[in-house]
Amino acid sequence: NYYPGTKWIRMKERENPWKKGEEEEEEEYKPEIYDPVDPSKIKVANGPDEGIEKVENGKVKYKFNEIDNGINRKSYLGEYKIVNNLPRNPIGKTGIKGRGQLWRWGPNHAADPIVTRWKIDKTTNSKIIDPISKKPILEFIAILRKDGGGWAIPGGMVESGDTVSNTLKKEFGEEALNSLDSNLTTEQKKSLESSLNYFFSHSQFSHLIFKGYVDDPRNTDNSWIETVAVNFHDDQGIYASRFPLHAGDDAASVTWMTVSDHLQLYASHKLFLHQVALFHHAHW
Repeated sequence: NYYPGTKWIRMKERENPWKKGEEEEEEEYKPEIYDPVDPSKIKVANGPDEGIEKVENGKVKYKFNEIDNGINRKSYLGEYKIVNNLPRNPIGKTGIKGRGQLWRWGPNHAADPIVTRWKIDKTTNSKIIDPISKKPILEFIAILRKDGGGWAIPGGMVESGDTVSNTLKKEFGEEALNSLDSNLTTEQKKSLESSLNYFFSHSQFSHLIFKGYVDDPRNTDNSWIETVAVNFHDDQGIYASRFPLHAGDDAASVTWMTVSDHLQLYASHKLFLHQVALFHHAHW
């Protein structure tokens, strides 16, 4: 597997843990260095972090493992090591040094809203049961990423000063509903906003699926993705089922997709869907 945008072989960090001696590691391990060519193209609150030369040489001081001027540089995994002024991936080596295609040094926090409903037989208005597993079938809202990453859960990064809960709702609205389609009337938008706010703010619909490190192809030795994945389940089919799906700027398409073991999804998203199916005792 290549690191996105390069012809450099990317190692799997879980298969390549760090050795105990940092000096010995430096002698044996010589990763490629990936620094963004034009950081100004990365649109993120407060701008992206500085390039590797400024950080490694100590010219820029970030408060790693802390809340740094509104930016959460803490890891869900606990405190991570700082080696030569750079955060070190707590899971292992990737073969790529630098910030890569990510926004921040160290953890880059994301939020993944998994919106589900039961697959319904329109004739009988009852749940469709898989003939082999004998379990009801779930559907989830999926987007087709424009960056070539394939089908995925609609989600995004938690910006400076924002909360995970707000990001979950905001990213779903931006990627799956195109921030409330402009073709809707004023009254339709108000009704949709009300339903969306209610659905995403009441605990009866939500269940935490995952919180931690994500095996994302953009991870490097010094920058990585951590996420909170939350399942928002429309059990009665009266909220999410009525949302008018419309792909946003970061999505080429959006649709309801059947939850099953045959899914081919971006990064760790299939693992999240498996946990959702287990939680609802649904077909997988």
